[in-house]
Amino acid sequence: MESQETHGLYQLLVESVQDYAIFMLDPGGYVATWNAGARRLKGYAPEEIIGRHFSTFYQPEEVASGKPPWELQVAASDGRFEDEGWRVRKDGTLFWANVVITALRDADGRLVGFAKVTRDLTERRRSEQRAIADARRVAAAEAANLAKTQFLATMSHELRTPLNAIGGYAELIDLGLRGPVTEAQHRDLARIRQSQQLLLGIINDILNFSRIEGGHLTYDLEDVQLAAVVDEMTPVLEPQAAQKGVAVVRGACDPAAIACADRTKVEQIVLNLLSNAVKFTPAGGRITVACAARGARAVLTVADTGPGVPAEQREAMFEPFVQLGRSHTSAQGGTGLGLSISRRLARAMGGDVRYDDTPGGGATFTLELATDRQVAERAVAERAEPRAEPRAEPRAAPWANPPAVRPAE
Repeated sequence: MESQETHGLYQLLVESVQDYAIFMLDPGGYVATWNAGARRLKGYAPEEIIGRHFSTFYQPEEVASGKPPWELQVAASDGRFEDEGWRVRKDGTLFWANVVITALRDADGRLVGFAKVTRDLTERRRSEQRAIADARRVAAAEAANLAKTQFLATMSHELRTPLNAIGGYAELIDLGLRGPVTEAQHRDLARIRQSQQLLLGIINDILNFSRIEGGHLTYDLEDVQLAAVVDEMTPVLEPQAAQKGVAVVRGACDPAAIACADRTKVEQIVLNLLSNAVKFTPAGGRITVACAARGARAVLTVADTGPGVPAEQREAMFEPFVQLGRSHTSAQGGTGLGLSISRRLARAMGGDVRYDDTPGGGATFTLELATDRQVAERAVAERAEPRAEPRAEPRAAPWANPPAVRPAE
């Protein structure tokens, strides 16, 4: 009596499950039972499907290739078969299914049928497919960027050689090694050399940017005292600032502001920030350079009394080739790469470059760098160039060579 009640409860449980299709197949693969979950998932009423072969749920090309009977052979041989793939509902629509087929044998080991459990994983499959598509788009974009940076690097190298020759020969003529030079010719040669230096600077910016984007830069991390960097870099820009009538002032610099960074890269960032400040600060203005230690950060600021940056342009100015305040008549030159390079270099070392308004008017660019070596090393490692994984070779369908089937006794 108890056994009958238990069997009845178990049958009620199976028939009542809505989220899984649970049904039996006879040894030949014909549907023998049908629960509520199977009806909801596949769309068939019991009287429509019981007695039909379970290959009804497969696509025609899989039926033609012999996949359904192969699955039963594997289940009979191994005791269990599991698979994921597209299955067909009554209305012809497809759903992505997880299928488990279990061989059922009696006490004497004779095969009496199969239990089949099917789950609908369509939403999970769609999410995976979207993730794969997104990854492919990212990979395609990265490949395009790599091709672009390689092209820029090649062109930069090709242009540097003739530009260096232009500068060298102009200097030889200016020194009088080719004969007497008039005052007017000296002025013309000075303009040639100035233009050559400007073009060389632009090409160097492009070359640096292509190296950063291609992951070809190395970082030699060491303790870098920001006060020492300020003392070394500000004199480099003072002549240019003085020519424009702009004062460069050294503000307070805490000797304890020591970053773990690549000193050459830090100097390049500071030089870019100072050049940018000189470029946009009008005559009579002032640029103040200061540094401080703030917790786990060493901070350097370059504040100017220029026009500042409109709120809607403050993120765009860190994008490559973006120039602010440029027009057909403006005197601001360059490639629009200085700030982009500076931010990328800083972030590669675990820091950042950001913008703030200067109190009283103007712009303040802040360079933040990590003081902890582990933070800097981790940031550098994360920007290492990834290696491409080998592509898997396609394999033949396994049911083309079915395993031996354990015969029914």
